Amino acid sequence: MVQVNQKIEQPKEKEVYKLRNWSEYNASLKNRGKLTIWLSDDVKSAWLYNGTQKPGGEVIYSDVSIEFCLTMKHLYGLGYRQTEGFVEDLFDLLGIDLPVLSYSQLQRRSASIKVDIGVRKHNKEAIDLVLDSTGLKVYGEGEWKVRKHGWQKRRTWRKLHMGSDGADLEIISVVLTGNEVDDAQAGITIMEEIADMEDAPVLDSAAADGAYDKKKFRAKVPKGTRQLIPTLKNAVRSKTKDPDLIQRDEAIDKIEQVGRREWKEQTGYHIRSKSEVNMYRYKKIFGGGMSARKSAYEETEVRIKCKILNQFVEIGMPESYKVAS
Repeated sequence: MVQVNQKIEQPKEKEVYKLRNWSEYNASLKNRGKLTIWLSDDVKSAWLYNGTQKPGGEVIYSDVSIEFCLTMKHLYGLGYRQTEGFVEDLFDLLGIDLPVLSYSQLQRRSASIKVDIGVRKHNKEAIDLVLDSTGLKVYGEGEWKVRKHGWQKRRTWRKLHMGSDGADLEIISVVLTGNEVDDAQAGITIMEEIADMEDAPVLDSAAADGAYDKKKFRAKVPKGTRQLIPTLKNAVRSKTKDPDLIQRDEAIDKIEQVGRREWKEQTGYHIRSKSEVNMYRYKKIFGGGMSARKSAYEETEVRIKCKILNQFVEIGMPESYKVAS
C-alpha cells in the first residue's frame, strides 16, 4: 500500500495586540457610567417645551427630555417604568426642580422623535467609510434552542445597516430595514442620508463586501471616492463603458492580474473589517435583540443606541498596536 503524505497545516499563530493608551482608555470606560456626562446643562435648560402649541392638547416635554430618558433606558438596560423612577430619583439627588414625564408618555413620544446620531461635527479630513449589516432579533426562540432542536415558532428579524468612519468608528449613518431589503439598497439610503447632511463628511473611500457590488449602489457613491468593493467571482466587464462601473471594471482587471487576496492588500480593502468591529460593539453592549415591536419605535431604539456608541467614541477609545512575534 502506497502511503500518501498529507500536508499538516500548522495552526496560525494568534496575533497579540497591546494598548498604548491604557490609562486614558481605562478612565474613559469609567466615564461612560458617569451621569454628568449624559445630563448636561443643555438638557436641563431645554427640558420643557417652549415652542408654538398646537390645538388639541398641551405639550409639556421637549424632544430633548424624551431623548435623554431614552438614553438612560438603553444605556442602563431599563424598562419604561424603571426609567421614570430612575430619572425622578436622579433629579431628587441632584436637586433639579423639573417634572418627569410618565412611562406611558415616554413610550408614545418615542415613536415620533427624530434622533440625530451625530455627536461631533464632521469638520475633519476625508474619511474612509465602511459599510456592513447585521441581524437583530425582534422576537422568537433562542439561538441555542434553534441550533439544538430546530425552530418551532415564528422568528422575526430586522437588518441593521451602518456606515462608519473606518478610522475612529464614529457611526455616520444608520438604517433599519426588514429582511427583504438587500444590502446594496440600504447602502443607497446611507449614501443619500450622508449627502443630505448639513455638515456632511468628505469620503476618500467606501469599503463594503461583495453584496454591495451592484450598479445601483456604485452610482450613488460620490465621484472621486475610491470604491473598495470586491467583485463577484463570475463578474464581467461592462460592455457599454458605463461611467458608474469604471472602478468596477478596473477592479476586475486588477484581480485577474494579481489575484483577489493581493488586490485586497494593495487597495486597503481590509479596513472594511472596522465595520464588523462596530457591529460587535453594538451587540456586546446592547445585545442582539430589540425591545421595541413596531417599526417607528424600533427606528428610534436603534438610533439612540448608535448615538450612545458615538458618545463612547467621543469619551475615548483604545489605541492598539500589534506586538511583533
